Amino acid sequence: MKMLVVLGSPRKNANSETLARKVAEGFAGEVEYVRLNDLSIRPCQGCGGCDKTGVCVVKDDMVQMYELVDDADRIVLASPVYFYGLSAQCKAFGDRFQARWARKYLLKDRFRAGEGRKGYLLSTAATRGPKIFDCSLLTTRYIFDAMDVEYGGEFLVKGVDKRKAVQDHPDDILRAVQFGKDIAEGVL
Repeated sequence: MKMLVVLGSPRKNANSETLARKVAEGFAGEVEYVRLNDLSIRPCQGCGGCDKTGVCVVKDDMVQMYELVDDADRIVLASPVYFYGLSAQCKAFGDRFQARWARKYLLKDRFRAGEGRKGYLLSTAATRGPKIFDCSLLTTRYIFDAMDVEYGGEFLVKGVDKRKAVQDHPDDILRAVQFGKDIAEGVL
């Protein structure tokens, strides 16, 4: 079983990445990491070019991301919360799955349907507002739907603002490792 960890923070080794690596540690299977901030991903152009083929006409680093997503059995989208939503890097990545939405819904091509592929959101937030993750959760569910990947659940941590603040939260680190184990064991 392959897990793809999509790191959506512009900051290396910050809170969401630290927890994502702990999730992968618990998963203990084949894991590949991709840092979106290191890629050149243009925003969706809304051109409709994918409507007849299910393939995006924009040729940038998303070409490799489509392949990695299609190859993965489990996908973790890791993002800090920025203004009550996913990071810009995650949003651009997600928007480009319009091509996969077209493949699934317009062309009726269900890619790896029935294989039990699952996707998860891992998100961190500086504040503790009661609705801080609502937008990220909803957006992530629709990104995974466009990928033709079942939504498996989320791992959310509030109150971690400064870089590496999550290291002062040992319970969350242990929960992250367990989250990875639960993914591997099919609990989630």
